[in-house]
Amino acid sequence: MTNKKYYTAPDKASTHDTTMPLLQAMYGEFKEISKKKPDSAVSKSKIKITNRLLERVRVVLKDEESIDFLDLLDEDDVPQASDVTLILSQYVAAMNAFHDKYYGWDGTDHKWFVEER
Repeated sequence: MTNKKYYTAPDKASTHDTTMPLLQAMYGEFKEISKKKPDSAVSKSKIKITNRLLERVRVVLKDEESIDFLDLLDEDDVPQASDVTLILSQYVAAMNAFHDKYYGWDGTDHKWFVEER
């Protein structure tokens, strides 16, 4: 096992800390909707709100391999709640992987491993 540390930009770490609770809350809400009515159409306003958050999350993940598998929602396609839940689950998994890669124990404290400028 390797103890290699990876470093990220301070602004990405900060944006992760800001967006992750929002992403988890949104995922939880859509998960509940999807359990009750998986085939229900998602309104354009919800799609717009979701995409606004996902665009910020994509800034954090732009240099990660997972970005190739992360899509935004298509407003014209009118996705179902289950589709949105699947997409959000992928974003949550990618953000968790980002955290696992760049956050950890430095011998004294748990912290982000960020590039010094």
